[in-house]
Amino acid sequence: MAKLVCKLLGFVFLIVGVAGFVAPGLLGTHLSMAHNVVHIVSGVIALYFGFAGSAAAARGFCLIFGVVYLALGIVGFVLGHPGASMIAGMMLEDSKLWKVIPGTLELGKMDHIVHCLLGVVFLAGGLLGGRDS
Repeated sequence: MAKLVCKLLGFVFLIVGVAGFVAPGLLGTHLSMAHNVVHIVSGVIALYFGFAGSAAAARGFCLIFGVVYLALGIVGFVLGHPGASMIAGMMLEDSKLWKVIPGTLELGKMDHIVHCLLGVVFLAGGLLGGRDS
């Protein structure tokens, strides 16, 4: 299960990373150049574990990424506050904007929701992956 999650989410990360350069406000998210690069790098790493890594390594990756993404989503909701982002020259109002690096990496409500969902899926893949699957 962990290897499958790595493969699927690896492709999703790559697609979103590339799409973010064309549509920085995709589905209400704040996809800056830095955010897109993080998605592309995350996708490449996930694909490595999905296709070339061992089942145990894929499981470990899923657990670690699951915790990181779930924590990122929760922290975003806690630290976010109403504000406007100017990512890619677009004025995006958001009720839970967290300016991690103002003007470079800003996360809004939809980003936090997506990060929480990714965290849950990665954790499920890692927890249901078994030690030798």
